[in-house]
Parts: sequence; structure tokens; C-alpha cells
Amino acid sequence: MTDRSEPRARRLWRAVEPVHAVTYFAPESQQACTELGTRGFWMSYFAQRAAPLGPVPPEVVTALFYNFHPGLVRRAVPDVWAVATPQRYLEVRLASVDAALHRLLGPDVLGSPQVAEAAEIARAAALAAPTAGRALAAANAALNWPDPPHLVLWHAQTVLREHRGDGHVAALLSAGVDPVEALVLFAADQSMDADRLRTRRGWSEPEWADAVGRLAARGLVDPVEAVEAGDPAAGAAAAGLPVAALTPAGRAVRDEVERRTDELADVPWAAVGDRADRLVELVAPLVTAIMAGGGFLPDNPMGLRPLVTVS
Repeated sequence: MTDRSEPRARRLWRAVEPVHAVTYFAPESQQACTELGTRGFWMSYFAQRAAPLGPVPPEVVTALFYNFHPGLVRRAVPDVWAVATPQRYLEVRLASVDAALHRLLGPDVLGSPQVAEAAEIARAAALAAPTAGRALAAANAALNWPDPPHLVLWHAQTVLREHRGDGHVAALLSAGVDPVEALVLFAADQSMDADRLRTRRGWSEPEWADAVGRLAARGLVDPVEAVEAGDPAAGAAAAGLPVAALTPAGRAVRDEVERRTDELADVPWAAVGDRADRLVELVAPLVTAIMAGGGFLPDNPMGLRPLVTVS
């Protein structure tokens, strides 16, 4: 039975995104980029995700990825384009994803009718995704489609997740929430370790504290005076960061941003209709195997909780 308790676009993102996430969380991609000459996780991440855009400067990557500190981006871009061309990164990305999915799922699963059916549905959705005003979705949609069904499924989800992300940025802009403020609100909403999220995105402690202050001045967060041991906010408190709790107004802003994100992301799924539910069923065993094989990071900064669970 399909759970219809959340918006369709969000349910599909949770169901299929781990198929794309092997790009960054499985070891094959970073190993391949390291062999090219990149250094560390962030160079491989920015190179592979930005490669569809061409050899863009760090300002473009910062603008489109939205919540990364400009300094973090500049430590990787444009150096990555001196290591290899965007086209070479695209080739490495596809080959390493292929290798990761073969390791995680095996050739019998990848060659199954179920994967072929899932790929067909996902491709139909991706082809229906509007790209006007959505640079990352458009750049990926402009790439040639791979041939094997499992890579068609991966490429389709790549287009769809960037389509969703582009819409999310539009929703944040409409709400008047800047990149670091978006992270503060997200951490408060998801009960995430704010200090860990801050460091993963490259923001300094003063920049984070200033964002908390701006949001408090707008009535969107309240400072938390005491944090109990074991609370996800304990790391932020120990680091001396102000701990923020959403106010009713802040909750309303977060809810509206997520509602609008889901609404903007639903067009592709409306195009495939009931086949979206079939896609959820088809990818569930694939995602279970990906998670069991370490191809997905459960404690991810996206706050993504896949529909399937692995004991």
C-alpha cells in the first residue's frame, strides 16, 4: 500500500534519491576523481556536480548550489578545471556510478525487467520536467542519455533531483531566506547538529551567529537557553554557537518553503500519473541494497530519510 500521507513529489524524492546519491556517498566516485588528481571530498563533489555546467567560475557554483560558503567553493573551483575538463569529469562520474551500482546491486538485478521498468518511468518523468529558470536541471537534461537501464534510472533521478533543488532555491528566495539562514532554519526544524551542518557547508561561527540574530530579529527563531545532554543541538552549544528554536512564525516560513518546493517539483510526477507509485515499489529493493552496502549516508546533510529502512 502506497503511503499518501506526504506530498507525492517528496515521497518520490525520498524513494529514488539514494539511487543518485551513490555519486557522492559510494567510494568509487571519489577514488576515480582522486586518480584524476583531485584532493579530498569537496573537489570531487563540486567537480562532478558542476561538470554539466561547463568550466564555470566559483561564483556560479556558489549561486546555484546556494547554501555552501563561497570560500568553501573557491577552495575547489576553478582548480578542478585545471585537473580535468568538465567532459572528463562527466565520463568519470558515469563510469564510477556504473561500477558502484554493479557492486551494490549485482549484474542480475541491474539486468532485470524491474530495473528496466523503473528506468522507463523515471525517464518519462525527467523528460516532463520543465527547466525554465532551473540551471542545474537544464544542464543535466542537456546531457546525452546513457544506454543501460540502471544508468538511465540514475540519470533521470539526477535531472529530477536538480529540478527539485532549483525549485527549492526559488522558494527560499521568495521567502527572503539567505543561504546561511536557510541552514539555521533547517537545522532547527530537523533537530540536526547545527555545528556539524555549519562546518559541512563551510560557514564560520560568527557568520552562523549573525544569521541566528537576523532570524531572531524577524521573529523566526528564539534562542535556547539550556541544552540537555544528548540533544542534537548539544554540539552547537558546546561549540559556543547560539542554539535556535523555531517560533510559530519560523515554522510557518519553513512549512511554506517546503510546500512550495514540493509543488514546484510535482510537474514531472503528474505527467506519469499512477506510474509514480509503481516506481516507488520498483526502486524499494534497490535502495534497500544500496543502503545495506554503504552506498548512502544515513546521517546526510540533506536530512533525507529514505522510505525504506535497513536493520
